[in-house]
Amino acid sequence: MNEKNKVQNACVIVLGDIGRSPRMQYHVKSLSENDFSVDFIGYVHSPPLEEIRTSPNVRIHELNPFPELELPNILKYLFKTVWQALGLLITLISIQRPKFILCQNPPAIPAVIVAYLYCLFARSKLIIDWHNYTHSILALESPDSPIVRIAKQMEAFFGARAADSFCVTKAMKDDLYTRWNVRATVLYDRPPQQFQSISLRDKHTVFLRLGEHINAFRADHDAEDEDIVERTAFTTRHRNGEVKFCDSRPGLLVSSTSWTPDEDFSILLSALDQYERDALEQPSHYPDIVCIITGKGPLKEHYKQIVQTKSWKRVKLEMPWLENEDYPKLLACSDLGVCLHYSSSGLDLPMKVVDMFGSGLPVCAVHFDCLDELVKHGENGFVFQHHQELAEQIGHWFYDFPSNIALANMKQDIQKHLKQFQGLRWTENWKNVALPVFKN
Repeated sequence: MNEKNKVQNACVIVLGDIGRSPRMQYHVKSLSENDFSVDFIGYVHSPPLEEIRTSPNVRIHELNPFPELELPNILKYLFKTVWQALGLLITLISIQRPKFILCQNPPAIPAVIVAYLYCLFARSKLIIDWHNYTHSILALESPDSPIVRIAKQMEAFFGARAADSFCVTKAMKDDLYTRWNVRATVLYDRPPQQFQSISLRDKHTVFLRLGEHINAFRADHDAEDEDIVERTAFTTRHRNGEVKFCDSRPGLLVSSTSWTPDEDFSILLSALDQYERDALEQPSHYPDIVCIITGKGPLKEHYKQIVQTKSWKRVKLEMPWLENEDYPKLLACSDLGVCLHYSSSGLDLPMKVVDMFGSGLPVCAVHFDCLDELVKHGENGFVFQHHQELAEQIGHWFYDFPSNIALANMKQDIQKHLKQFQGLRWTENWKNVALPVFKN
């Protein structure tokens, strides 16, 4: 980058795991590619994108996590807030004064408060990127808690005093303005370039590599055909180098999650129970299904124990953690995605669906109010209300898989809409929408 142009300092704050905050990582990557020197502050429990780790224009400042203490919840929340506020403030004082701070919300407490106070004294501008509302997430577990009311007041007060704001939907933009007089620019999530369709040969390579730690990707038996030199549960590679799908391969269903209370995976498990029953009743019409759920989070062990009680014969389910480089490739290898993100506010959109669409993967997504800003039922995916509808959609998609001629036209039409969606990527959208705000 031309040093003459590299005169503007920016700071990006994520009071969470940087490696699991894709939208903020994309902001940092785009800023660093557009003449900004970026201080990126947050926790580093998972590795960030390689482009961020290796960029000479990005400095990552790792916050110290709050120590595990045996305290009542209210005291733990209070001490953790003070710990985070002090850690964040000390880090901000140590960096070069930024032109602006871009702060992710949630959480508003204490990230937005500390960022606002710092900007007030440093004469920097505060820009809030509204992914959702802090108070609506807190209300999932304790709707009557005074902390929920305090969080709502903090978001209203400091949100109205930010220099600028971004948000993820038109519905959120309207709500912010109506409730708190916050003027926000809608910056839709769009898939970056790594989320795209891949060739059959690349899929075979992915299945081989991931099969090293995902048992369901391995072939059940060695190839009887001497012409086959490599075999996975889905593909074969022949002596002449040609790669083919197996004739009776299983369907590959994929979902990703942070294993938090706003995603009810009992819905998917109930749908798979129904699929198992249908597949046993009509074995010639329904293939085996491999379901991969990737992600880390507090409820993972809870659901893992439930899955271990299942005695499925036609369904295999595994819960691996995938690195940043492997996750887009898994999506591109899959046949159908499932999204169980139920917005706590009803105003945000699941980025996992954006990633799936970018990879050419149709999605079944649970319904909430503004979902139609992303998922169009019957056009680029399907919307369901409960586990019976999800079971019907999965069963319909995989009926006589992979060669159901009756469904061919519908699947081609969905792929056409996904191709249109793939035409606008994060980089281009960010330059059109976000860069003018940062430059101003």
